[in-house]
Amino acid sequence: MPQPDNKHHATRVKPVKKYMQGDPLAPWRESLHEIIFEAETPAGKWFDIALILAIAASILVVMLDSVAAINLNYKTWLFAAEWFFTILFSIEYLLRLICVRRPLRYATSFFGIVDLISILPSFLALFFTGAQTLLVVRGLRVLRVFRIFKLGEYLGEAHALIRAMRNSRAKIAVFLYTVCVFVVIFGAAMYLIEGPEHGFTSIPQSMYWAVVTLTTVGYGDISPQTPLGQMLASMVMILGYAIIAVPTGIYSAELAREYRRDVTRFACRHCGAEGHDDDAKFCKYCGGTVP
Repeated sequence: MPQPDNKHHATRVKPVKKYMQGDPLAPWRESLHEIIFEAETPAGKWFDIALILAIAASILVVMLDSVAAINLNYKTWLFAAEWFFTILFSIEYLLRLICVRRPLRYATSFFGIVDLISILPSFLALFFTGAQTLLVVRGLRVLRVFRIFKLGEYLGEAHALIRAMRNSRAKIAVFLYTVCVFVVIFGAAMYLIEGPEHGFTSIPQSMYWAVVTLTTVGYGDISPQTPLGQMLASMVMILGYAIIAVPTGIYSAELAREYRRDVTRFACRHCGAEGHDDDAKFCKYCGGTVP
């Protein structure tokens, strides 16, 4: 009789989130968690779809509120709608904290932080005018659409992109430091060559020109007038094209290396960490055994 493929079975292990580890919850909290956090049941799926529609509607309200003509005629309605969604999301956030075993772990997770900052701008607007515009951050919550519509494989690809970015951060940091050095040098040189009479009134102002030119943006609000200054500007422009390719190459190399890695997608049953090597027997983060 053929033996089951343990490798494929391991990839189907459901990831255990850190905020769900611990003692079992009360039955009503378990039921609430199934509705709010899980999309496998009809109730959970409809909850998430309703949540996404509410998020889209709340963002639309913020956008309409920024239109002067609409704000003038419907200011009261828009204000009421904004606070309706804020209260709705506040209740939902509290329910999420109630139905997990470790509320602090969830509150400090990515979605926990996004859920919190999506309701804070309305309260900040009571003290700082215009802060409610930041409510558009609620758009990040729509990332849950990957889980709702069975697009989990795209999350795996997103994790690969994030890991490649993390692995290349040291090289990119060195690159950015080098660019900053170039900006200071070119800015000081242009200030010396052109001077205040041609718009380069200070070294910081000249550094602004160097950034705009080196990145090939070229606003044109400040430009050299002397032949020597124009020659230096030409050198900076050409150097800008070469510099743009550097971070792209660094990231592409790390991304190619990431896709060559033979890793599994299952999560450790002890700490919930992912990205283990295919032949790993123990979790590289907590030391627990893996399937």
